[in-house]
Amino acid sequence: MSRVLSCIQPTGPVHLGNHLGALINWVAGQQDGDAYHGIVDLHALTAHEGEGSPGLLGSQTLELAAMLFAVGLDPDVATVFVQSHIHEHSELSWIMECTVSYGELSRMTQFKDKSAKREGEFISAGLFTYPALMAADILLYDADEVPVGDDQRQHVEITRDVAIRFNHRFGETFTVPKAVHPKAGARVMDLQDPTSKMSKSASTDAGIIFMLDDDAVIEKKFKRAVTDNDGEVRYDRQAKPGVSNLLDILSACTGTPIGSLESSYSQYGPLKKDAAEAVISVIGPVRARYGDLMADRGELTRLVRIGNERARTVAASTLARVHSAVGLLPRV
Repeated sequence: MSRVLSCIQPTGPVHLGNHLGALINWVAGQQDGDAYHGIVDLHALTAHEGEGSPGLLGSQTLELAAMLFAVGLDPDVATVFVQSHIHEHSELSWIMECTVSYGELSRMTQFKDKSAKREGEFISAGLFTYPALMAADILLYDADEVPVGDDQRQHVEITRDVAIRFNHRFGETFTVPKAVHPKAGARVMDLQDPTSKMSKSASTDAGIIFMLDDDAVIEKKFKRAVTDNDGEVRYDRQAKPGVSNLLDILSACTGTPIGSLESSYSQYGPLKKDAAEAVISVIGPVRARYGDLMADRGELTRLVRIGNERARTVAASTLARVHSAVGLLPRV
């Protein structure tokens, strides 16, 4: 059974795009492989620097854990863990920093893009060394596969390079992972800007459906969803992005093929209404389960501890193997 690792940062509330685009695939795939899902709060520090909100990241981490269990990840099947609770991540990260080169890190596209956007502002050194920590995240768990989008593929490639270099220098120690394209999830766009993906970084929440939005808010956002003026319900991403987005969402939530949906509507109003109702039917049970978990912190903590303990056992074994390969003095 292949071991698969997917991670997510606790940088804000989960939205419909996260759920339909990725999380439902995590849930569906947890029985197919040895699934590890990390809540990578240490990575999130590169987005929290300078915010001056002690405790915010911890709260967001707990809330994200509750959401992952609420959408259907089973702690007895999938290993859900918190990155900062497994100290081996930080320890292996330093060894990875000493294995990767300055030149390799400086060529990382995400670092160049993000540092350019923050020109004149504080730029954390962690943003530069981020790939070393990500390599540690992957290699600690002997992951065979890492499902990633195109924006993260370069990080997996540098992880492979580091693992191969380390193995060549110190002997076979790491499993060399491969990047895989995850099963295509629904492509959910912003309801107010259907040419852009639904994202927490949007300038307004008006086009974002959050998993904790109540029914009335969801209905209101769909009623105000941007469409066009010709009145024809037809799937065409280029010419009719707003209508196509509504069809994508309705199809993903109901399992009905888009072709069948196109022929079922002649007006935008009913399409918006049905899309809203379909989303509510998906989000409602998740929202209720999330509420139960957040109301019972003892149970939520227990579920997190299950994954942490399982992850810590694997991580500790890998780090011990690395220490032995490097030739560090054994602990006494």
